[in-house]
Amino acid sequence: MTIVKKFLGITAITLLGLIFRLIFINKPDGLWNDEYVSWTISSTPLFNGFMNAVKSQCHMPFYYLYMKVYMFFFGQSDLALRISSVIPGILAIPVMYFVGKEKNEKTGIYCAVLTAISSFLIYYSQEVRLYSILFLFSALCILYTLKCIKAPTVKNLTLFSLFNFLILFTHTIGFVFVFFNLIFISINLYGKFKKLILSVWTGIIACAIVLSPLIFNIFTTKSFSQWWGHFSISKIGFLFTDYFSPVLTNLTNAPDNFFYMPKLAFFMIIPAFIAIFCIIKAVIKNRINIQLFFIALCTISVLVIAAISGKLVFLTKYSIEIYPILILLACEGACSINNKVLRNTLITIYCLISTGYIILFPYSAPKMRRPEGHKIMTDILEQMQLNKGDIILLEYYPKYRFEKYFDFSDYRVVEIHKGNFPGFFSEHNSYEQAYLNGKNDYLNTFKNYDNKYYESMLDKNIFNKLEPGQNLVMVILNSVAFHSPADMKNIALTPDLYNKEPLLFLIFSYVKNKTFEDAMKKLTITSFAQKGNWTLIKFTKLNKQTKF
Repeated sequence: MTIVKKFLGITAITLLGLIFRLIFINKPDGLWNDEYVSWTISSTPLFNGFMNAVKSQCHMPFYYLYMKVYMFFFGQSDLALRISSVIPGILAIPVMYFVGKEKNEKTGIYCAVLTAISSFLIYYSQEVRLYSILFLFSALCILYTLKCIKAPTVKNLTLFSLFNFLILFTHTIGFVFVFFNLIFISINLYGKFKKLILSVWTGIIACAIVLSPLIFNIFTTKSFSQWWGHFSISKIGFLFTDYFSPVLTNLTNAPDNFFYMPKLAFFMIIPAFIAIFCIIKAVIKNRINIQLFFIALCTISVLVIAAISGKLVFLTKYSIEIYPILILLACEGACSINNKVLRNTLITIYCLISTGYIILFPYSAPKMRRPEGHKIMTDILEQMQLNKGDIILLEYYPKYRFEKYFDFSDYRVVEIHKGNFPGFFSEHNSYEQAYLNGKNDYLNTFKNYDNKYYESMLDKNIFNKLEPGQNLVMVILNSVAFHSPADMKNIALTPDLYNKEPLLFLIFSYVKNKTFEDAMKKLTITSFAQKGNWTLIKFTKLNKQTKF
């Protein structure tokens, strides 16, 4: 009967997690940038460009291979793609039960509950990205790490090695976690199982050597899209509030001020403090917990150092490998509270805040919109009543990023995007030069709000090609083009601000402002629409004018 009750309990918890992951999953906004990249790479033919597509991005191939197999069976609709992340998200709940059960039964139940109601995991179970499956691999990795310490059998060590490898084969910076996890297992087993430990290290090193060409290619690929944020100490606080509160802040780029939304402070701080209190209780409990926390602390420290040095943006999801450890420690710490009233009160408050926010608040994890969703833009474009031969100016993203939702074949498309903008700013400026020296090369453009070459490119590619009655639609992504000319000049004249500000924000603010200014001189606005992070402006050439 006890076994039946346990089974029914875990099943009920898993069903609760499934409900939270399925509600509002059919996002009307479509796929946004990162999701669209996932779909584009995964839909590339395996033997005709797939590996080149993987190399062009910043993550390893496993997730894209998983998606390729998944799409073969379930299709490529937006809803089907999102459900691909629900599957590992649900599997992670019973896995986390078994992780906690390595400590004791109650810790296992708590781990399953926390995983089921985690807003962070709910969000990424509805996102077409690698993080849901990466959490599953990380949970399995910790499960077999704990099993190896208790019983270092060939089976447990083999599975330990497998899940470490899957982390490496999924997440480019997963090697940071894997490295410290290997140190942890080595410290605990080296004395008795020297040969086994050496074989594990040999296997991991061999895998790293096999993958090294791909790793080198990914790390040496020059891409502006990876360096658009800066580090602030508040992001460490957001890591804990993202993981343990229902308020998600550091998903793409967090504000510098931790108390950016005072009305949400209660929902952010109380659950996070409860979790941190429980983690501290677990850490001081025994040596193994100290070492587990050491894995998490060292992983975070490396990512912080990399972020401070400008090598990556410190986002919570990039450290998701440590999340199973933090959940385990928080749940074991809760179990170790001897005062039953205090223990039950803290657990009840935590669960009520987490689930209440998910159910009642419009910005909870399953209800969060995707304001950069590409379908938002194409839906507006459909309503613009364009004629064949009209010009669509796409700023920031190239045309292929929207072709899942829109057929551009009847229109002339001009693209000023992340990969080709240097060619619009200077006759001799290459992408690599802009990547290396863009801040110096474009400083005068931003200071003086003047670039004659850019203006001539607008005439050549747009204004001189419009006939009377034809239209131009400017497609603006507001989240990267938000500076006014005055703001840009102020930033350019202030060295500290200029060094801190990502180049792409300045580039595409200039593109938006200067293009709009020139269009207003030569054309007439006939339609305007704004939704999410998108603004579309339709201009019409009303009468015959001379070429510019």
